Amino acid sequence: MAKTKQRTVVFSIHQPSYRILDYISDYLILSRGSVIHFGNLEHLEDSIAKLGFRIPEQLNPIEFAMEIVDSLRDSNSSRSLLSSSSSIENDNENDTMTTKKQEFRGLFDVAEISFLCSRFCKIIYRTKQLFLARTMQAVVAGLGLGSVYTRLKRDEEGVAERLGLFAFSLSFLLSSTVEALPIYLRERRVLMKETSRGSYRISSYMIANTIAFVPFLFVVSLLFSIPVYWIVGLNPSVQAFSFFVLCVWLIILMASSLVLFLSAVAPDFISGNSLICTVLGAFFLFSGYFIPKEKIPKPWMFMYYVSLYRYPLESMLVNEYWSLRKECFSGGGDMGCLMTGEDVLKKRGLDEDTRWINVGIMLAFFVFYRFLCWGILLRKASSKSTL
Repeated sequence: MAKTKQRTVVFSIHQPSYRILDYISDYLILSRGSVIHFGNLEHLEDSIAKLGFRIPEQLNPIEFAMEIVDSLRDSNSSRSLLSSSSSIENDNENDTMTTKKQEFRGLFDVAEISFLCSRFCKIIYRTKQLFLARTMQAVVAGLGLGSVYTRLKRDEEGVAERLGLFAFSLSFLLSSTVEALPIYLRERRVLMKETSRGSYRISSYMIANTIAFVPFLFVVSLLFSIPVYWIVGLNPSVQAFSFFVLCVWLIILMASSLVLFLSAVAPDFISGNSLICTVLGAFFLFSGYFIPKEKIPKPWMFMYYVSLYRYPLESMLVNEYWSLRKECFSGGGDMGCLMTGEDVLKKRGLDEDTRWINVGIMLAFFVFYRFLCWGILLRKASSKSTL
């Protein structure tokens, strides 16, 4: 199977005899994420003998190696240190370069990131039903919203409907990421086992997760934005459409980071789902859509500034009306214009073009929640490795 079908075969052999062991050319022994032996039985027997141990007659070298695994690991580490020190003594320039590489590797490792990116791509491929459902959800939602808000008019009623469209889109996009919670919780168990043993760094995992999923989330944002934007008839400029796609993408990125962070905090799916719904509900309540900023009680004012709904909602409104500030949306004719695009923005307290400031804030939220997740996972992994 391994040769003809190019498959990796994993199986368990209980108490193998020497005859069976001779069929296997090389053995890889790992301990806490480090290689302590790779080679044939003779090489393993020599390593054990050099440490001053004698293999009992009733045990084979592999079984005995499991009993002295700590000694083998310490010996392997000592050899690595001696090899490094001799190399340092021979070349001072190499010493400086090695030190710099070690400092760089302390933060993250390119090889680890590359490997984990490959693994995430395999996860996406193996769970393609889930990701296909996510893409279809974006398409159906975009078409569905477009059919409800088809060709909105540029009048006072259309202004209210646009605000409702933006608010519902935000609610849908932020809540749709909750379905990733069980995946994150399942991965967390594996992550804790592997990182506590030193297989790779949590920072490498976080970077690889970002690299692997950000392009997919951009595709999802495109599939949602294209139908809803043009069917509804929002601002027809290419620049406004491009910014709308960017805004939707950032909304999904923020939501995924929030769910990733809460999955690191929550002990199980039920409590995690409840926590996410509570947090999103609070963010929506204090977004400025239901309660104007000036009406929010002072003890709750901080929620207005940390709400994930506020900044994309303001960005969508400015993106829609900023280039149409002089256009009339109510009245006209003999009675004069009663409401322009500028009046719509002023009514929401938007006197300036804050789109790119909001983009920076949304990116900061995206990074901030992932940084919090990294800190929590790092603490859990370190506490688990000391047990």
